[in-house]
Amino acid sequence: MRSLFYVISALAVIGLAYWAYQENYRTQEAAKNVRRIEREIAAEREALAVLTAEWAYLNRPDRLRELVEINFDRLGLLPLQPEQFGIAGQISFPIPVVKGLDGSVEVSGTLEEYP
Repeated sequence: MRSLFYVISALAVIGLAYWAYQENYRTQEAAKNVRRIEREIAAEREALAVLTAEWAYLNRPDRLRELVEINFDRLGLLPLQPEQFGIAGQISFPIPVVKGLDGSVEVSGTLEEYP
C-alpha cells in the first residue's frame, strides 16, 4: 500500500512539474507579447507626437495668413461679419413623422407648431 502511495505521489509531482514548466513558458510568452505591445504603443505615441507637432507647425497663424493672401483671388475668403449669422428661429426643423405598426404614416404636427 505504501509503494502505491509513493508511485501516486511521484506521478503527482511529475504532473505538477510538467504543468509548472508549461505555465512558465506561457508566462514568458505573455511577457514577451506585453513588451512587444508596449513598444508598439511607445512608437505610436511618438508618431502621434510628431504628427501633433507637424499639425501645430502647419496651423501657425502667420503661415495661414500668408496662404490666404497668396490665394485670395482664387479662394475669395473674407473676414466673418455679424450679419452672416442667423437666428435660431430661422432654422426649419423637419416635421415629426410617426409610423404605425401597420405601415401607416401619421404626421404629428404642423410647421406652425415648430418655429
